[in-house]
Amino acid sequence: MTKAIVTVMPKAGVLDPQGKAIGHALGTLGFGGVGEVRTGKIIELELAETDPAKARALAEEMARKLLANTVIESFRVELA
Repeated sequence: MTKAIVTVMPKAGVLDPQGKAIGHALGTLGFGGVGEVRTGKIIELELAETDPAKARALAEEMARKLLANTVIESFRVELA
């Protein structure tokens, strides 16, 4: 088994209202010095594929087809 970690984040310039809300809340809680806050998601996949190159390609295909909205989000795949 190969573990793939897919990190999905909004692309630069895309509005992130959840990140804005978190940034505002941190300020009201007294946490100063926090700049822009961006939120995303992490998806961990256990893949039967054991070849690292094939596992990465498979996870990238999954991200393009389902896990990320590539119009407004970017993604990164790491193998653990």
